[in-house]
Amino acid sequence: MRLAVLASGSGTILDAICAAGVPVAVVVVDRECGAQAVAARNGLQCELVQRRSYGKDFDRDGYTAELLGVLTGWDVDLVAMAGFGTILGKGMFDAFPGHILNTHPALLPSFPGWHGVEDALAYGVKVTGCTVHIATEEVDAGPILAQEAVVVEPDDTVESLHERIKAVERRIYVQTISTIIERGSVQ
Repeated sequence: MRLAVLASGSGTILDAICAAGVPVAVVVVDRECGAQAVAARNGLQCELVQRRSYGKDFDRDGYTAELLGVLTGWDVDLVAMAGFGTILGKGMFDAFPGHILNTHPALLPSFPGWHGVEDALAYGVKVTGCTVHIATEEVDAGPILAQEAVVVEPDDTVESLHERIKAVERRIYVQTISTIIERGSVQ
């Protein structure tokens, strides 16, 4: 399977994927970000598909079509979202049905959305964690592939808890991606 990694941030998930020796066909970013340096350091091709708007005028379908053009050009058949900050349009999920992976810093279906760690702390849970799932058009609602719990410590802040979750998240995401590539199938 040919893997594309979509990233928007520092590139820590991409770095973990590379450190594990998982073959990556291409990295695609939606803005200038640290993942570009991680890709360069690991000798990976990196494409910038620049998001031009963050407001109500964002053309989700147009952006998705542009991204699909890049992914098609690289002949990928598996996509791993690695801290990718753009919610994609229906065309992406039609083009890669069941082959887009995502990770979330909570035990889905609890605490979906952008503030999973903050929401878990605010609710007062004693255990949270991370989830690897198949991305679908509905955010954080796809079939769950892997989960691991992380205990919430009494003195945790959003930042301290999120750092512990991210360490677990990187490990189980890489394991899940590796397993999928080895068997040649998501299911």
